[in-house]
Amino acid sequence: MGAERGGGAPLIDFQNLTVRRGGRNVLDGVTLSIALGENVAIVGPNGSGKSTLIKVISRELYPVMKPEPWSLRIMDQEVWNLFDLRHHFGIVSNDWMALCTRDFSTLEIVLSGFFGSVGIWPYHPVTAGMERKAREAMELLEIASLANRPVNELSSGEARRTLIARALVHDPGTLVLDEPTASLDLRSMRELRDILRRLAARGVGIVMVTHHLPDIIPEIKRVIMIRDGQIRFDGPVHQALDAGALSDLFGSPVEILEREGYRHAL
Repeated sequence: MGAERGGGAPLIDFQNLTVRRGGRNVLDGVTLSIALGENVAIVGPNGSGKSTLIKVISRELYPVMKPEPWSLRIMDQEVWNLFDLRHHFGIVSNDWMALCTRDFSTLEIVLSGFFGSVGIWPYHPVTAGMERKAREAMELLEIASLANRPVNELSSGEARRTLIARALVHDPGTLVLDEPTASLDLRSMRELRDILRRLAARGVGIVMVTHHLPDIIPEIKRVIMIRDGQIRFDGPVHQALDAGALSDLFGSPVEILEREGYRHAL
């Protein structure tokens, strides 16, 4: 898997990547390719290297140099201007969730996606086109009524949707989500999954890091399983989300309940 839909270069193509943090390899010889527009879940236990993989995609972390051949390519390029990458990837991480305590309005946080900042500052030239695009994203995420509300007054679900809207202002081809339902209540989880399904239906690729099986919407057809910094499985969702495969991955007995296209671990 991993060829771009319709042929051509894949969205990301990682070959034999190793990343060290805290004196140990958190990714160890990872080879991975994801197609443009593909919907993929990256699943694994805590500490497996899932979030590190996201930070490599967003260029927050870089692999170590080593004698064996390796490469890190996005749309067949190794060198990117980070602002240009935003047209390909919209990143939504828990790191950004922690920043939703600042004294900015919801609209300002969404607009800040144009500048790679947290909130709008006096030196940011916000145009009418930017504001229109931000409000369109907020309409799509059903948070338009929250435009003037301070983000530190939002619920966790509203804050998560605000960050997704922030990531969408550049019309990225792929939305990358790190543990998207962490800290959300049941209603907020359901609403977020519905939103992700609508985005997938509009052609936005979804790359989701999670260890919570119900996060994996029916539109996701491929699962990458990672443990101890290594990819243990990469293939169809029905093979990955199997009781035996998940028990091996998490090192604990797992039973699976499937209902309406979603799987739940018991």
